[in-house]
Amino acid sequence: MRPRPLSPHVTVFRFQYTMIGSFTHRMTGVALSFGLIVLAAWLVGAAGGAQAYATVSAALGSVPCQVLLALWLLAFCYHLLNGVRHLVWDLGYGLEKREARRSYRVTMAAAVILWAAFAWYLFLAHAVSP
Repeated sequence: MRPRPLSPHVTVFRFQYTMIGSFTHRMTGVALSFGLIVLAAWLVGAAGGAQAYATVSAALGSVPCQVLLALWLLAFCYHLLNGVRHLVWDLGYGLEKREARRSYRVTMAAAVILWAAFAWYLFLAHAVSP
């Protein structure tokens, strides 16, 4: 006889959209924690004087760091909007299966739109303007 798990496990449940939303919310939270380390490094560089700030700015201006910053921005947009979705659920709204699926789709679409707007402004708008 196989021992039962002590608590519900992901393999016990059928796949649902809310599982993806919950998992993604947790993973974006972890990603944002690593992004906070980068923010702290930038602040330390700013507080360290012109040379330290120039060094950190040069590193953050590299293409790999710009890609990471764009991904952290996407994680932030999703985490923010999905957090609002969870707050709405805490108020007792949108808990039915159909509404939960719809709010998942709306959250994903809104996160991508918000990310695209922020990314355009932060990464491209200043490069395009004369």
